[in-house]
Amino acid sequence: MKIDTEARALSVKTVIWAAVFSAAYFAAAGALQAETARGVVFDDRNSNGSRDAGEPGIAGVHVSNGVEVVTTDAQGKYEIGVDDDTIIHVIKPRDWKTRIDELNLPRFYYIHKPAGSPDAGFKFRGVEPTGPLPESVDFPLTASPDPEEFTVILVGDPQPYSREQVRFYANDVIAELVDTEAVFGMSMGDIVGDDLTLFDAVNAVQGVVGIPWYNVMGNHDINYSAPNDQYSDETFERVYGPANYAFQYGPIHFIVLDNVRWIAATKEIKGHYEARLSEDQLKFVENYAGRVSRKDRIVVCVHIPLTHMDNEGTQEFPELLKILSGHPHTLSFSAHTHRNDHFFSGSEQGYTPTEATEHHHHNVVTGSGSWWRGIKDTRGIPLTPMADGAPNGYVIATFHGTQYRLRYKGAHMPEDYQIAVHTQEVVDVADTAAAQVVANVFNGSAKNKVRMRVRGHGDWITMDRIPQTDPAYEAAYQRDVATADGKRDVLPAPRISGHIWSAQLPAAIARGVHILEVESTDMFGQVDRGIRLIDIDEVAKAGEK
Repeated sequence: MKIDTEARALSVKTVIWAAVFSAAYFAAAGALQAETARGVVFDDRNSNGSRDAGEPGIAGVHVSNGVEVVTTDAQGKYEIGVDDDTIIHVIKPRDWKTRIDELNLPRFYYIHKPAGSPDAGFKFRGVEPTGPLPESVDFPLTASPDPEEFTVILVGDPQPYSREQVRFYANDVIAELVDTEAVFGMSMGDIVGDDLTLFDAVNAVQGVVGIPWYNVMGNHDINYSAPNDQYSDETFERVYGPANYAFQYGPIHFIVLDNVRWIAATKEIKGHYEARLSEDQLKFVENYAGRVSRKDRIVVCVHIPLTHMDNEGTQEFPELLKILSGHPHTLSFSAHTHRNDHFFSGSEQGYTPTEATEHHHHNVVTGSGSWWRGIKDTRGIPLTPMADGAPNGYVIATFHGTQYRLRYKGAHMPEDYQIAVHTQEVVDVADTAAAQVVANVFNGSAKNKVRMRVRGHGDWITMDRIPQTDPAYEAAYQRDVATADGKRDVLPAPRISGHIWSAQLPAAIARGVHILEVESTDMFGQVDRGIRLIDIDEVAKAGEK
């Protein structure tokens, strides 16, 4: 999420330079000349990245320039249009894999920028000149059967602002993913916190997991010196390739989109960003979705939420839903807000497949939590809970056919820690029914069924989902403010959570210590519970002890 925008606004001097440079660059380059790129997608049987004798082309593979999508012929050949600022990428098909580099970054693309990035005067360098378009732009694939069931790791906003915070990310989040059985990981944008030189350090950390690691572009991953949105992603492209791309595992088609539009500063406005999708991006989705079987699932991955409770959504979400309406199995992920949320869109929002299904949008938990703030634990790592009361962490998404299930995982927390239960320290024996129980079901949605009971004191009681702040986080925030002494950034103020449930204790509970149990069943049938011991006593006497 963008923080302290004013402090990062471009200066008038930079604005003037950007305008002059942009005009000079385009005058030198002239109108962009359309060309046709040709190449072959081939079976790289010896995995050396080059096409050798006996390595045939692969038919039916999709190739894109970020807008158009074409399909290889019987010999694996394709043709597609390019201009002087194009990245061509092969869309990984089912049961094949693309090359990955030594840091496990997928290398499935060719950058065509003959003159390189127009980055003179930019703080962070872009792409070096690539020269003339090669006679053949070929893409190697290696046969690799996709498992029937597979998991992926989704991490929102790692967002380190320093090498120290890269190490926090390494040992708080990534270390426990070593030896994972997931087929790939994905950072959901804000890979770094404005310092784009940290891309390399983060990549090195994520690379040790040993699986391909895809990346979404976030608002903290752009080059603020760019004179417009077109060139704001030049550093990202140098490191990761296209900001808009697609790939397939099994019957699941992942479409990654950059929905951060950079608005450069002028004399009248400060530099800022908006959550937008361009006509070209929507056309890309439409062109690819038109080649996807209705029996498969399409998963869209962006940084800024497509829809959100605070109206922080993406303006073109209804148009995207209209395109996706040709498919009954869709899903989308985002991050950015440093909160865990779920939203469901149907016909009222524009999602109208012939089948009675909803589009599920999940705004995932962030790796950095509250931007690596808060007191440090015994490991020297900030506790950094998110402002909705959920610990920092990541999401494990499991796919089987077109079915899926999602699982929240708190960093350095037990896997079964899914619910935090809160109530007052001592409950007055004279009026137990006045005591409120609050349950924060970290990955809860409107589809969860949550109930509670005091063991030995009656049946289960249904809890109500009531958007509110988390009481434990409120207390942590107050402690943090009181102890920071201006020496460090404090936690952000508590924010309304959409995964809080509440109910009152039963009446007439006897004095003593009792087991309060909360049980949650989510939309996937996963059952979790949280336990808290409650002390029933005379409040006045308990306070004297």
